[in-house]
Amino acid sequence: MAHSDPALAHEAPLGAAELGDAAVLVAEAGWNQVAADWRIFLDLGTVYAIRNSAGRVIATAATLPYGGRFGWISMVLVAGTYRRQGLARRLLSRCIADLTAAAVVPVLDATPAGRGIYLTLGFQDAWGFHRLAGKATARNPNLPPPPTGIRIQPIGDAIDELCRYDAAAFGADRSGVLARLRGRVPAAELVALRDDGICGFLLGRDGQSATQLGPLVAENAAIAQALLARGLAAIEGPVYVDLTDAQAPVRAWLSELGFIAQRPLIRMLHRRSTSFEDAARTFAVAGPELG
Repeated sequence: MAHSDPALAHEAPLGAAELGDAAVLVAEAGWNQVAADWRIFLDLGTVYAIRNSAGRVIATAATLPYGGRFGWISMVLVAGTYRRQGLARRLLSRCIADLTAAAVVPVLDATPAGRGIYLTLGFQDAWGFHRLAGKATARNPNLPPPPTGIRIQPIGDAIDELCRYDAAAFGADRSGVLARLRGRVPAAELVALRDDGICGFLLGRDGQSATQLGPLVAENAAIAQALLARGLAAIEGPVYVDLTDAQAPVRAWLSELGFIAQRPLIRMLHRRSTSFEDAARTFAVAGPELG
């Protein structure tokens, strides 16, 4: 159904007072984000919104720059009765223009359904991952111990060193985002140490429908599995892990724990196919909206 509302011709940044409208869009889409996730974009990036003549937000898209190298595009949401009018494409084009004007590469994580649209806008495939959905049971006695010589412990005051470690693996500094994840799921804020040097870490965040565990960065699969095991043993309830397709041994282990692939996603970059991450150390992303 086409709308003749003249207000739809304009977009402007989302305001903090409009987070209620943004939450309605998330709920309609069945996504997992909460207000704290929207505030990451409001404070560290930009959220564009389209409003109807009643002043209600009916479409959004967000950008989140990382270290002057690349920037994320996400939170592309359109209310059901306003879809198929080109609003998402218009917001996407605005986000692409902003990031390219800032000389950073636009990056996004696409569902198979959205991939076709992104290809027409100049995005190229880099690599894939799957959202794995399962359930954590605190104090699970069947989870394995860490490898010999590896200590798993709370992050504590190791955050500065952790951010440097992460930047080398992620491809850019994202300390601002990592700081916003701290405290969201304290029991899953873990670091792996070998001879007092960081060799992996895990963070998490609460969500509408599940706890999201990630980012998960580690030197090898055994360390990544040990971090996840400790995190899963410390929390309860539904869990999402957005695990890269390249990390097959960890996926097989999670499958043994009852995790099921919910949906595939594709990391795509604008006008290039080579990603910025260290693929060997990237196990689980922070989420499609954060990278």
